[in-house]
Amino acid sequence: MELNKISQVAIQLLTEFGLKLLGAIALWIVGQKLIDFALRLVRRGFRSQHVDATIVSYLLNIIGVTLRIVLVVALLGFFGIETTSFAALLAAAGIAIGAAWGGLLANFAAGAFLVIFRPFKVGDFITAAGVTGTVTEIGLFTTSINTLDNILTIVGNNKIFADNIQNFSANSYRRVDLVAQLHHRVDHNDAIRLLKARISEIPNVITNPAPEVDILEFNLAGTVLAVRPYTNNEHYWQVYFDTNKAISETFGQAGYPAPEHRYAISEVSHNGSQGTLLTPPVAY
Repeated sequence: MELNKISQVAIQLLTEFGLKLLGAIALWIVGQKLIDFALRLVRRGFRSQHVDATIVSYLLNIIGVTLRIVLVVALLGFFGIETTSFAALLAAAGIAIGAAWGGLLANFAAGAFLVIFRPFKVGDFITAAGVTGTVTEIGLFTTSINTLDNILTIVGNNKIFADNIQNFSANSYRRVDLVAQLHHRVDHNDAIRLLKARISEIPNVITNPAPEVDILEFNLAGTVLAVRPYTNNEHYWQVYFDTNKAISETFGQAGYPAPEHRYAISEVSHNGSQGTLLTPPVAY
């Protein structure tokens, strides 16, 4: 008789727990759907107000995390767990975790400063913390950067904020820095004239400021020219490679000899003996 009562009570408790578990699962699924729907509405509202994508992404991360914490607390309340005690426990755990994971909080604070001070935004091409690429997201703790070889790199916000940041997209145009080596017999004035004319024909090279071609230095092979066209940021690499081709093709069509290092050799004799002495290298 006692066994029957115990089994009946156990079945009743298991049934109640199973129903609560199914209800909790349903509540979790519905809550996630509602959170995603709310985030889409907020994103749409921000876009209609033309809020910057960087701020939108950061705020959506904060809102999403907050709503999911609320959902977890609601689920605990659904199971009859005292949420006020849980909140105190969560706060204590947060202090302990914060002390143990100071770097995580530093990344969070740095992320907030990145959004406030705006050294870059989503879509900018930057170099930060030793990583060069296009910013795809500024998150709560990390920033996502797509490098030039299309590798998604995740960098801690604190590491970025504590280091130098180069924002190549901040200005409307960039300078392409290249050099052109001349043979020592080539007239540099003629080479400069030909290069300026050819570079001005390259697509997407802007005219203000005008391309710069001038003497940079001299070495054992001859004169070295600095070749510096300007272009908009999105056309940088196209102009970079086209300028290299223009240098090669211009010098080839002009019939310039290939650069080569030249040395002076002289014969000397000491006390009647004969020999050959290499003098310090000089350019002809």
